[in-house]
Amino acid sequence: MKTPGRAAATPQGKVSAKKPKSAKPESRLAMVRRARRINRELAEIYPYAHPELDFRNPFELLVATVLSAQTTDLRVNQTTPALFAAYPTPEDMAAAAPEDLEELIRPTGFFRAKSRSLLGLSQALRDNFGGEVPGRIEDLVTLPGVGRKTANVVLGNAFGVPGITVDTHFGRLVRRWKLTEQEDPEKVEAEICAIFPKSEWTMLSHRVVFHGRRICHSRKPACGACPIAPLCPAYGEGETDPEKAKKLLKYEKGGQPGQRLTPPPDYPGLPAPPLGGAVAAP
Repeated sequence: MKTPGRAAATPQGKVSAKKPKSAKPESRLAMVRRARRINRELAEIYPYAHPELDFRNPFELLVATVLSAQTTDLRVNQTTPALFAAYPTPEDMAAAAPEDLEELIRPTGFFRAKSRSLLGLSQALRDNFGGEVPGRIEDLVTLPGVGRKTANVVLGNAFGVPGITVDTHFGRLVRRWKLTEQEDPEKVEAEICAIFPKSEWTMLSHRVVFHGRRICHSRKPACGACPIAPLCPAYGEGETDPEKAKKLLKYEKGGQPGQRLTPPPDYPGLPAPPLGGAVAAP
């Protein structure tokens, strides 16, 4: 498809920008159709998209998501094996000595504040929810350190309840694609939810985040290697030369390890190394 004012894919697979002298504003209907096509194409590009935090149960996912603030999923995944070995249940973590918990989560940064959140949410789970992570957003957001973003991660991936997770990658890309102009995460969530069927919300979140981490980077997007360039109004903000753009690809797209130490079986990339471990050669 060639859309005036956007990038067009050439027969050789390269991408070229063709901008008319004037372009009509995109209608709401056209935007929704473009957005849904972006989602369909991302589903083909990343059929293996998944949460990039290692977890085995709702409690582990909740804790890992709280720890992921202001750090990478990789660093969280390298930290949680020792943490969950020491405190496998909310009751165990609720009884932890603060200084011991802080030491275990120190690699994730902001460890004192995160320790307070983990102790608080573990105690709340023990005292108010029978030691179980609740499956309702109304309950999850009452836990210390848990907002809508964290709640949607847990609901979507541990309970199968659809939700949009607006992290920095997601917000950046949907604004770059002109699907919203909102900056507030809750307003972004509301506007994007209105564009897509509810059944797509959770997987859409994963696909967009995958694309933001691998191709559509914040400072230097790999426009020339982007399969959805013809649908992107921001084509040209990054490197458009295909060969140069290819060198900007990250994780499995760049032949490098992913963020999970225990990725799903269908993940085509390499597992991440443990804390202090060597990175496997591609």
